[in-house]
Amino acid sequence: MSQTVIFTHDCPVTAIPSGEVFTVARGTEAFIVQTLGGNVTVRTDQGLFRVAQENVAALGGVVLAEPIVSAAGTEFSEEAVWSALKTCFDPEIPVNIVDLGLIYDLAIDPGVSGGHAVEVKMTLTAPGCGMGPVIAEDARKKIAALPTVVSAKVHIVWDPQWMPQMISAAGRKALGLD
Repeated sequence: MSQTVIFTHDCPVTAIPSGEVFTVARGTEAFIVQTLGGNVTVRTDQGLFRVAQENVAALGGVVLAEPIVSAAGTEFSEEAVWSALKTCFDPEIPVNIVDLGLIYDLAIDPGVSGGHAVEVKMTLTAPGCGMGPVIAEDARKKIAALPTVVSAKVHIVWDPQWMPQMISAAGRKALGLD
């Protein structure tokens, strides 16, 4: 997507790849890099930033690449958890974290009063990436929004080390690696 926008008001953003939170000033020009998973990645003269879904309105009329499907009304299942995880993206890579091969384990346990406790182990493409906690929190929020989930935890792990061979066939196709 190639679109230039102007921030309509001061906006909190996360710097990529450091993960530091900054404020981009109203009137700043930005180039849209990616609009996946409900968040927007922009490039300004100050660098690359992730604009969280709740702040996208500051970009004035940006159309997200795909609608964010609400978890309301869906029935809880392992498939629903995987579907929620597939709406999470590394802000620099246009492939979801499942197809990137970043999800190592998914555990679902019965929670209190018929609910579900979900724990995920995930890794990152690079150990020094400051965006890890941001991506993990995005995944946690999307899992927590599923019906009957009473607890959602996402742990970042480094064993085994991620390698490009872990990318799924769909991910490889999206990245033009096939």
